[in-house]
Amino acid sequence: MDLVELLGYYNLTRQESALYLLLCSEGKLTGYEAAKASGISRSNTYTALAGLVEKGAALVEEDTATHYLPVPVGEFCSNRIRRMQEYRELLVKAAPERRETGEGYVTVKGESNIMDKMKNMMDTAKERIYLAVSEQTLLVLLPQLCSALRRGLKVVVITDPPFELEGALVYHAKTERHQIRLIVDSRSVLTGDIAAGSESTCLYSQKRNLIELFKEALKNEITLITVTKGS
Repeated sequence: MDLVELLGYYNLTRQESALYLLLCSEGKLTGYEAAKASGISRSNTYTALAGLVEKGAALVEEDTATHYLPVPVGEFCSNRIRRMQEYRELLVKAAPERRETGEGYVTVKGESNIMDKMKNMMDTAKERIYLAVSEQTLLVLLPQLCSALRRGLKVVVITDPPFELEGALVYHAKTERHQIRLIVDSRSVLTGDIAAGSESTCLYSQKRNLIELFKEALKNEITLITVTKGS
């Protein structure tokens, strides 16, 4: 993922992103200088620079000529995140509540969507987390696991050796690289395959029978690991 694409997540267009990075590199530029250095037409350059000012990514310095200065990247990102958090609170309070219909079997597609679902499940866990994933996937989820341990939750992990996590019950086994199994609080389960690209697909459910099935499977796997290790 390049810098222009990353800035897109902060609501900058590709032209705005390109000009913002140019300003960060040069310090400050007039609209004419920015157009010449970027290769973007002058009309589009001035439109994009105005967008940067409006979105809080650039400042205007009026002197003998109008110059555009970049807001430091960390400051710009923090301001956007803070604003999005404020918008989040407003939406959470004002959005209609979903009618309780009982969860069925829901398909979650895409690597980033699956990772987000796993993180959200663990962030909202109240009692326990059972997780079976490869060490590669586990390392991405470490912040959520450490947070759960700090909250006093029971954390049980099945993953590749020699991974260890203080406070968690860790069982070592050769895991399928892309397979994931996650149970949270005996109330929700996520299982499937996660891989780079759009091929990742997982099943999410709060159905009691599926949760119990996976709990039993994980218990049996832990028993097998323990017996094999002791033999």
